[in-house]
Amino acid sequence: MLVVEDEIFVAMLVEDLLGDLGYRVVGPAASARAAMRAVEDEEFDFALLDVNLGDGETSFETAEMLRSRGVPFAFVTGYGAQGVRSDLRDVPILSKPIDPRQLARILETLN
Repeated sequence: MLVVEDEIFVAMLVEDLLGDLGYRVVGPAASARAAMRAVEDEEFDFALLDVNLGDGETSFETAEMLRSRGVPFAFVTGYGAQGVRSDLRDVPILSKPIDPRQLARILETLN
């Protein structure tokens, strides 16, 4: 699973939660550029994308790449659906702070 998250402590938490659920993490990618490079170079079955990556960057371009390749993904944001670009609001959204039970439910929908 590709994890895109710019906040190191959140990335570590997500990585730990995913490891507890039996997933292997690719990344975490901390920037839009690193995320797009991971999409090009790495193999994974699905992705969790933090929406806002700092310095005005977002993960929307990565989302478009994943969608065009048929790779399922979910957004992670503290802003709910309002934080997601309108044409991508059909994608599952994991709220921050992350609830491990919600994470597990979303992963079931991506599998």
